[in-house]
Amino acid sequence: MSPNKLALADQYAALYEEFHWQVPVDFNIASLCCTRWASEPDRIAIYDDHADGGQMVVTYAQLQREANRLSNILQGLGVERGTRVAIVLPQRYEVAVAHFACHQLGAIAMPMSVLFGPDALEYRLQDSGAIVAIVDGAGLANLAPVRAACPQLQHLITLDCDSADSLDWSQKMAQASDQFKPVGTRSSDPAVLIYTSGTTGAPKGALIPQSALLGNLSGFVASQNWFPHEDDVFWSPADWAWTGGLMDALLPTLYFGRPIVASRARFSAESALHLMEKYRVTNSFLFPTALKIIMKAVPKPREQYQLKLRAIMSAGEAVGDAVFNWTQTALGVTVNEMFGQTEVNYIVGNSAEKWPARPGSMGRPYPGHRVAIIDDAGNELLAGSTGEVALNRYDRHGHPDPVFFIRYWNMPDATAQKYSGDWCRTGDLASLDSDGYLWYQGRADDMFKAAGYRIGPSEIENCLVKHAAVANAAVVPKPDAERGNLVKAFVVLTEGVTRSAESDTRLVSELQQHVRGMLAPYEYPKEIEFIDALPMTTTGKVQRRVLRLLEEERAQK
Repeated sequence: MSPNKLALADQYAALYEEFHWQVPVDFNIASLCCTRWASEPDRIAIYDDHADGGQMVVTYAQLQREANRLSNILQGLGVERGTRVAIVLPQRYEVAVAHFACHQLGAIAMPMSVLFGPDALEYRLQDSGAIVAIVDGAGLANLAPVRAACPQLQHLITLDCDSADSLDWSQKMAQASDQFKPVGTRSSDPAVLIYTSGTTGAPKGALIPQSALLGNLSGFVASQNWFPHEDDVFWSPADWAWTGGLMDALLPTLYFGRPIVASRARFSAESALHLMEKYRVTNSFLFPTALKIIMKAVPKPREQYQLKLRAIMSAGEAVGDAVFNWTQTALGVTVNEMFGQTEVNYIVGNSAEKWPARPGSMGRPYPGHRVAIIDDAGNELLAGSTGEVALNRYDRHGHPDPVFFIRYWNMPDATAQKYSGDWCRTGDLASLDSDGYLWYQGRADDMFKAAGYRIGPSEIENCLVKHAAVANAAVVPKPDAERGNLVKAFVVLTEGVTRSAESDTRLVSELQQHVRGMLAPYEYPKEIEFIDALPMTTTGKVQRRVLRLLEEERAQK
């Protein structure tokens, strides 16, 4: 759909005012995302794309039978209501099977990334007290060295790999019954334990209730331009072990009975575009980093690929107007930015077919969520101010918002500190304009002062990325005796840019002038360092904290 066709009347006020939550007392993710569709034998749930070019097409009926088998296996291993089960798998259909098997038991699914090393796995397994872990070869290689340090972990179930002290998935599934009677769960019961990405401090386990899926749906539907349409197919490179992949892609897609693509291929612009063409993908969630990679590598994708995209949601970092404008012209889609976090996900964003998307804005509070910016004391601020983004426990009608996490695992003090009264603090700063749009200013701990000015990195990074030579950038403070801090930029150059001492010096000056010409004089980076890659979390967020600490260490030498 062309951007011109999206110039519709602003329907936001009516949608927001008329929205009411309808949260049943009894609710189970497996029942709503799988069981209710399983009676249709040909309804496709997952296209499991293989690296060799092949694929496996999995129906909802197959998912249900596999989930029943695994529920029986887990029950035989002592898994019951409240038991934690670790799932250390990449994007593959067995991830959905494992989640639904846990939910049918009232157990708590604990997804973990296959990118986690031994230390990361050990911390989470010890903290959670998981008694079963489901792993493939990559997960087993990292888990094996620390298994002895996790005495509560009694059983390993392995896929596509051998281990003397584990249970083979295929063998056990072949022996198990495909009939299972699920336990009853309430909407407030715990369903998932997801550890935060740890951009600031140690990871915290956020315990997510069954109802959180419902809390995500208004934002999912809106950000995907009123999902589902009859022919919708979803794909995202977001790891299904994270909130972005699980709650923004896998589960809501299956909730609506539509197919989602699973792929273990390493992300690249070409592989992403090929996959979207192959499966006629209509809807996607692409991190700003992923969009930047595609923008730089394949500037005119529709000249090379037959794409069916009608909606793209993006989150994790600010998109910026450079990427925003490119998606409109190059992909024919207005990107819908979204904001949320593991604890309270999908709470702010855009829906280009229902209200105007403003380049660079996070959007407006999605229907059902009462969002404000607050000061350090928890007071709500007026339009024109900058403060911390916060979500109220109750919507505008005074009804409980179902999107909230239950608590942090084993961290009651951290749970208490997350709130100021009924306001849940996100730790992210934004400004609010008179039309209710929020404008991201960065993490509270990413903001810094330089020469007396308060600096937010996102605007400078967005400006740098507009330069043809810049693939990505991160801005942090560099300690300085006179000014307190200098603005420093770490820059990843576009592939093919020629490097030499002379050309680097010239390019630094060019980039500085580029920023000075577009932003305030105090915002241009006084120092620019070229690096091969930015430190990133496994969820695709830039770890500015790592770069900031690097500069602090250098200053002490």
